[in-house]
Amino acid sequence: MLEILKKTLKESPIVKKGEYDYFIHPITDGIMLVDPDLLREVSKAIQEVADLKVDKIVCMEAMGIHIATALSLDTNIPFVVVRKRCYELDNEVAVHQVTGYSECELYINGINEGDRILVVDDVVSTGGTMIAVLNALKSCGVEIADVITVVEKGEGKARVKNETGYEVKALIKVDVVEGKVVIEDSLL
Repeated sequence: MLEILKKTLKESPIVKKGEYDYFIHPITDGIMLVDPDLLREVSKAIQEVADLKVDKIVCMEAMGIHIATALSLDTNIPFVVVRKRCYELDNEVAVHQVTGYSECELYINGINEGDRILVVDDVVSTGGTMIAVLNALKSCGVEIADVITVVEKGEGKARVKNETGYEVKALIKVDVVEGKVVIEDSLL
């Protein structure tokens, strides 16, 4: 399983952001060709490993949106996007996000105390975004049923566990070695 994801990851170009090796991929960046078969494969894989007894799917802008959309269409579970724009709506929650290559504010709307949610994202590398969002969601009084990322790179998954107590399930673990994406492990 995940043959399309593995193939496309291995073909990903690498760019440097300071000291950070950044791979460019349709799931994580939305460039190159975002093939429907790739999205279907990712959605089916998430369905195999995730707790889907949830009220809502929560994803992060921007690259979690297409993953949550595909998953929502397949499961009929509505989704909420953690946005980079403040709308000043009632009960909006601000989240300060720091990653290995950026820093910004994110905003959560559409979450209610007691909601049971599934968090999905494209990649966890430093863990900065996931930690900030999970902590903010906890403060909203929701029940986080599961946390899924398509790609794991770096030590972010372990950092998320240490700082939030939540285990992140990654469909695939990669590293960048000598300018190439190398598949290290796969959940399926």
